[in-house]
Amino acid sequence: MPPTTGPVRPADRARRPAHPLHGARPAGPHPAATAAGAASRRPVSGSVHSWDLSTGVDGPGTRFVTFLAGCPLACLYCHNPDTWSLRRGTRMWADEVVAEAAKYRTFIRAAGGGATLSGGEPLLQPLFAGELLSRFKHELGLHTALDTSGFVGHRAPDSLLADTDLVLLDIKSWDPATYRRVTGREPAPTLAFARRLAELGNEVWVRFVLVPGLTDAPDNVDGVAAFAASLGNVSRVDVLPFHKLGAAKWEALGKRFVLAGTPSPTAEQLTAARDIFRARGLHVV
Repeated sequence: MPPTTGPVRPADRARRPAHPLHGARPAGPHPAATAAGAASRRPVSGSVHSWDLSTGVDGPGTRFVTFLAGCPLACLYCHNPDTWSLRRGTRMWADEVVAEAAKYRTFIRAAGGGATLSGGEPLLQPLFAGELLSRFKHELGLHTALDTSGFVGHRAPDSLLADTDLVLLDIKSWDPATYRRVTGREPAPTLAFARRLAELGNEVWVRFVLVPGLTDAPDNVDGVAAFAASLGNVSRVDVLPFHKLGAAKWEALGKRFVLAGTPSPTAEQLTAARDIFRARGLHVV
């Protein structure tokens, strides 16, 4: 595996500093305007938090994962609260991100992997996300995945979804009150996006975080399971155990981590939740 030291922030490289996001363009000429990049692609830029290589977490195989900045939700168990703000990202050209991914293309393809857009919420930047997915797929020949809550799925044009081989859809809760407590938002936009993906025939992996005392009520779990089973395009469900690995990030941002006293689910609790999904005929991991 190519060496990696965990998520890489763009500013960690020997490159220009981040630029303001409102109306500003990255300094210097767009790479496509140079002789080396004269393939003349449209100059698209966006706010990038970091990137990393991962295996078995963000889609099949080993993947180049780009974390875009900005998120409309404020999930109580989020382990990357530092991705919530667009202002905390670094402004980058799509060419720069694609060039980073290209360094690992041979290895990734040999490992049966691909490229994933995550965040934050990638669909807050639909033009940038669409450009990256298109170029990962058609220029680099990589399997593409989109990790999203679906809350702003209405911003994703069909062309973006056509360039997405797999959608990792995070359904936080079925019960509306629990969904509001977890995210501060309503579940309807996510459910509408899920139905749209089913109509378009996009393959979906549903991801559900099991939080004891919050999302683990059997009726809540079964609501998500029944909905996922009704779609017809969900090939896998990941029931993920709540953890507190991001607690230090909350503290560093001056935010209170309200689930600090919540334990991770036991093996028995995870098995019970997974069995509810299996009872609906779904493939569960």
